[in-house]
Amino acid sequence: MGTDSKERCVCGIDEEEFERFTRYCCLSDNREDNLRRARLLGFGDDVQIAPGAVVRIGSNRIGAGSFIGLYCYLNGNVRIGRNVLIGPHCSLPAGNHRFDPETRSFAVKRDAPRPITVGDGSWLGSGCTVTNGVTIGCANLICANSVVTRDTPDFAIMAGTPARQIGRIDPETGEYHWFHKGAEK
Repeated sequence: MGTDSKERCVCGIDEEEFERFTRYCCLSDNREDNLRRARLLGFGDDVQIAPGAVVRIGSNRIGAGSFIGLYCYLNGNVRIGRNVLIGPHCSLPAGNHRFDPETRSFAVKRDAPRPITVGDGSWLGSGCTVTNGVTIGCANLICANSVVTRDTPDFAIMAGTPARQIGRIDPETGEYHWFHKGAEK
């Protein structure tokens, strides 16, 4: 490598810089670095993006004060409202594969992507999946590991696979009201 004592990686930076960059992208989970990571991806307004998150949503917006958790995956036409919390390991893919009888696989055909929208003030617990074309209402609590396959009303508490409404949030007091078995909407 000539007179330069530092070895260069394929990406053109030296090993020490590569290690610092990797540590920053994957390990540094604090407010300052989460804000900086969001700014590097083109988001401002107090948006935070935790390490390991993959955010490929083009020119779509993440609303002010929102947080994208560790190792989340947001892809395609995804719109996030203001003050939204997305817990770790959530997946919001606004696209879908379709079976192709000719190739006998899902690898070739794709459905037309439909937008995913998450309403202001919502919280998606750890491990949630929101499928293609779903709108999450405002101020929803989506319980951990839920799979949301259809639109949800405002102030809903959703849980399960597929997610169903198990309660509601009182918009005046913030109290949770749980539905009793057999009374779900």
